[in-house]
Amino acid sequence: MIRQAVSSSNLRSIGYDPATALLEIEFQDGAVYQYFNVPEHIYRGLMGASSHGSYFHQFIRDKYRYLQVN
Repeated sequence: MIRQAVSSSNLRSIGYDPATALLEIEFQDGAVYQYFNVPEHIYRGLMGASSHGSYFHQFIRDKYRYLQVN
């Protein structure tokens, strides 16, 4: 999956596949997680947020099933 770099102290890059509703996030420590069944409006909100990390903690973390992929 192609991820887009973001300016964040917590997140390094973010990718999304609308066909499968799969959100992929790379954190600053290099860990990559995939979040399942994430609606596209949540992805758009994350990308447009003034603080990607705060949005992640409020709307994504602990709300969607996930898997660490590396």
